[in-house]
Amino acid sequence: MTEEVHLGLPGPWAEDYREKADHYTTKIGGVPDWPAKDLGTEAKLLQCKLCGTRLCLVAQVYAPLAKLNVEERTLYVLVCPTPKCGPNPQSWKVLRVQKCHSGMQPNDNGYGSVQCKEKVCSNEPTPSCSAGKHSEEENKSSNSNGDDFDLDALAAALEQAATVASNTKKKNKSKRANNVPRKCAVVKEKANDLSISVLPCFYIYYDKEQSRGKTSAGSSSYEKLLAEEIMDMGNDEEEKWEGEKYEYDQAPGADRTFLKFKKRLDAYPQQCFRYSCAGSPLLATTNSQDVGTCKLCGSQRQYELQLMSPLSYFLDQAGDGSSNCAPNAWTWLTIVIYTCSKSCCPSSCGGEHANCCWGVVEEEIMMQEDEACDARCY
Repeated sequence: MTEEVHLGLPGPWAEDYREKADHYTTKIGGVPDWPAKDLGTEAKLLQCKLCGTRLCLVAQVYAPLAKLNVEERTLYVLVCPTPKCGPNPQSWKVLRVQKCHSGMQPNDNGYGSVQCKEKVCSNEPTPSCSAGKHSEEENKSSNSNGDDFDLDALAAALEQAATVASNTKKKNKSKRANNVPRKCAVVKEKANDLSISVLPCFYIYYDKEQSRGKTSAGSSSYEKLLAEEIMDMGNDEEEKWEGEKYEYDQAPGADRTFLKFKKRLDAYPQQCFRYSCAGSPLLATTNSQDVGTCKLCGSQRQYELQLMSPLSYFLDQAGDGSSNCAPNAWTWLTIVIYTCSKSCCPSSCGGEHANCCWGVVEEEIMMQEDEACDARCY
């Protein structure tokens, strides 16, 4: 089965780089849209490990996991805004913010649950909990008079249901036809703290990467020819410098890895990030390190997301003076993000439905750089 990769492509630019959205929004730059005002995080978690400067947002990715029944889950990739620290891997962080049982709220009797998810910026209205309660009371009232059957009321109810279904179908059709994130009709609120550094902000829409088997035969032949030339070059050098046999044996593999990276990047030159939870990262070099285990539960980490170099280009091109943070000094080819394979709950609720609150945990980042072509984890 072919691995499914979702590509994050640039959508519309934000009208203001400091405009607020919600944590369901996937975007590049701007201000972080935290799901709650107080996440209980330590101040140092949002500070640069090198200089102590407050980190700014690079990418915010809403990443629910259906298989684990985790809906409230967002990844925040942060970096130090200073030119000196920005290129250093130690100045980057990725935070997983999660609420393991967000949609489950006990009702007045303590039994069952009411699904209630409040969105700040939504394309369609979401029923409130109170509305659901009111409807439930009406149902109870109508059921108590089971002997009285009102045909007119039934006909009116069926007509109303048909109207709602028709409107919903039209909305869903329009939603599928437009992949670009829709802007809210209301006036957007801005972040109050102007001291927070922000990158230029634009929203993301997704596209699926086509199967690698659909690439052209000419491109495949070119790759094979180039690999053979590299191998021949390595063999010639091996005869001259037998002492460096190991390095030249490794060189062809490393170059083929980069060639594969470049080929798939060139196929979608606008890709800002790649998302494939539990998939395989697209590496630019064979050098990599063990990303370790989850700091909370000890489970193995797995690949989930990686930033791609076109992201730097778009942010740099958007430097119109309204942002006090620019990625001019970034030289990385890709930044690979690994997260807990179990996506364990980072809060202190212990996984209990009634007690679950928002939690934050730092995950692992691996940077593969352009010049050094090596990978470093932190």
